[in-house]
Amino acid sequence: MGILKISCYGIWQALLFTALVLGMGPVVGVEDDFSFDDSPRERAVEHPDWFKKSLLDLREDLNEAVQVGKQGLMVYFGQARCAYCHRLLQVNFGLDDIANYTRQHFDLVALDARGPREVTLLDGAVMSEQEFALAEETNFTPSIIFYDRAGREALRLRGYYPPYQFRAALEYVADGHYARESFRDYLARGDDRLVFDAEDLNDEDFFASAPFNLDRSRFPGERPLVVFFEQGDCHACDVLHGQLLRDVTLRHLIQSLDSVQLDMRAATPVVTPSGQRTQARDWAAALGGLDALIFTAGIGENDPLVRARAMAGLRFLGQVLNYVSSRAYRDQSYPQWRAQRSE
Repeated sequence: MGILKISCYGIWQALLFTALVLGMGPVVGVEDDFSFDDSPRERAVEHPDWFKKSLLDLREDLNEAVQVGKQGLMVYFGQARCAYCHRLLQVNFGLDDIANYTRQHFDLVALDARGPREVTLLDGAVMSEQEFALAEETNFTPSIIFYDRAGREALRLRGYYPPYQFRAALEYVADGHYARESFRDYLARGDDRLVFDAEDLNDEDFFASAPFNLDRSRFPGERPLVVFFEQGDCHACDVLHGQLLRDVTLRHLIQSLDSVQLDMRAATPVVTPSGQRTQARDWAAALGGLDALIFTAGIGENDPLVRARAMAGLRFLGQVLNYVSSRAYRDQSYPQWRAQRSE
């Protein structure tokens, strides 16, 4: 079954629409957890083995990241026994989706905020790690500076950010939102959450209930199928449900489809449109492991798929929903259909 990806990177070919709404000054850098022991740790922190083995020339590091298609460079300032550095590395980077997303989109160079090693900066200046941290006011650890592909600072995080905000920061830079809005505004777009607990999924009255037998290999469905791959603690999902799907026109279009929501981290049994028995997490992984993904399949098993991953606006999301709900995918690819409508 072919797949067409319509994302900022370009995507595969066939029926599958994916409107991923992934959619500061720093926000508060510490969780509201007053029981957390922030005293210095006895053991030095260990960096994940996928952190870049850098020669501390940031010009070369950025160039190498760009050459392999990544969106930029992350420079992490930490200390060996800093409690929140431990928390960042163990909790945030201990989550597969955060670690995998970071590795996919960035190279990450770790520096010691009090270290003596010489670092060559992007402008060619040379100074010690400690001097660099002081100059950039990143000696409050952990801190991270994101540089885009052109070497411009895209975002600076000072202090520890819990997974929800940290994941949003990664998406904010990787998807280019820093060029259009502040990180504070970007985070605020997820404030209208339809959940009570961080791990809950946003609920909608148009989602079908389990069991999820989506098999269309033997008998075509009466309506196109849209599958929302989501997870708890997800900024993109919150923006999708809290803003875009509040639009009356979009809700009407969604309600004309068969809609299913799957937790992309769960072992929920599911039968795919092609008749394959699997689990939600395995199916999501096979599709690239993208959270807040809207996956649209057609009436039958062999209908093309359209998948888009980006913080979509109302206009874009409406266009894709119109494309799917009108069954235009039977005769035209999404780019062809969109080009024809713009003539």
